[in-house]
Amino acid sequence: MESRKLGLSDLNLSVIGLGTWAQGGTGWKFSWGPQDDTESIAAIHKAIDSGINWIDTAAVYGLGHAEVIVGKALKGMSNRPIIATKCARNWDSKGNIVKIQTKESIKKEVENSLKRLQVDVIDLLSGALGRARRAD
Repeated sequence: MESRKLGLSDLNLSVIGLGTWAQGGTGWKFSWGPQDDTESIAAIHKAIDSGINWIDTAAVYGLGHAEVIVGKALKGMSNRPIIATKCARNWDSKGNIVKIQTKESIKKEVENSLKRLQVDVIDLLSGALGRARRAD
């Protein structure tokens, strides 16, 4: 599979990546409907076997569920793909999604994403659209 360097980074991404919005499943406002977690994990494995070397996910997809599925799929892999996830979209106890983008909220989101993904490093993290303000 062809790959390209991402900007000025040291990341070389396959020209095709795997998005995991749908793998978030049901139970949230922007759901694509019911998903079978076993099939989602199999799709991740198939994508990697096909040469895809990066997975795009986000904490908000399925209110954390997509990251859990990605973590289960990648668990134990010695040569795991690049993980790209997002922050600054949070949810309340009713599942309402809100934008919160402070230093404290991003730190908390990263820690939660690391746990769900079962990894020590997130390779690529992006925030919400709009300007981030320094929270000093």
